[in-house]
Amino acid sequence: MKPTIMILGSGHLANWGADRINYRMDDVLAPKRQAELQQLTEQLARFKPTKIAVEVDERWDTELQGEYNGYLQGNFQLERHEIHQIGFRLAKQMGHPKVHCVDYLRDDSMIREDREDHLTDYSAFAEANNQMHLLGSPAKMEGKITEDEDGTIWIEPEKYEPIIDMYIQINQDEKIRTNLRDYLRIARIGLQDQYPGANWVAHFWYPRNLKTFVNLTRITESENERILLIIGAGHLGFLKQIVKDSEVYHIESPLKYLKTEDAN
Repeated sequence: MKPTIMILGSGHLANWGADRINYRMDDVLAPKRQAELQQLTEQLARFKPTKIAVEVDERWDTELQGEYNGYLQGNFQLERHEIHQIGFRLAKQMGHPKVHCVDYLRDDSMIREDREDHLTDYSAFAEANNQMHLLGSPAKMEGKITEDEDGTIWIEPEKYEPIIDMYIQINQDEKIRTNLRDYLRIARIGLQDQYPGANWVAHFWYPRNLKTFVNLTRITESENERILLIIGAGHLGFLKQIVKDSEVYHIESPLKYLKTEDAN
């Protein structure tokens, strides 16, 4: 018997702009969104997780635990991001004393400059070498596309979409494969003996997902564990493949638990 894991891909509800292409979320603290998030939590609770893991670097475990303890005591207000709105909310509902940090987020600038493969600024390289097509473009969908001065792209939806519908769409297999292809396309950025795209994927993105997997195994204490990981949807392609190939876990899809027809 193996422990079970469910990986829930998520958008960044607080509009952090952490990705090159971002979905602009309306205010999740609005009453209607809060009701939808509570409904999402109740559906995820059917998985019966024994632990909830989130996309926070393990170095910040003490700080996150302090926030969660405050939430349990009723003197901490949840912020707009999914770590609080889904992770904290569900952990409290399940009676968990802790939320687990399993990410490994280090700046890619930490790659040593004296290495021949230190070049990792694939975006600047693509712009300077006529390879912008390898950066990709926003998916075809209804919405207005805007771009910040730093090149961050936003998709602003023109129609309202319920939270549960969003999560169902994000976690579809085809959507996951599309995201994975995006990273493999980025890996192609480069010319001759310069590989900024491949360097970034190989030395920053892939190791981050690999170490997240290792951190998940470190919080897994028995074959009876049922771990729910909440993480940015861009991670799903690499991370789910790592988890599958490891054969450490039995994997359940969140789509088994997310049901649009349950929405009011």
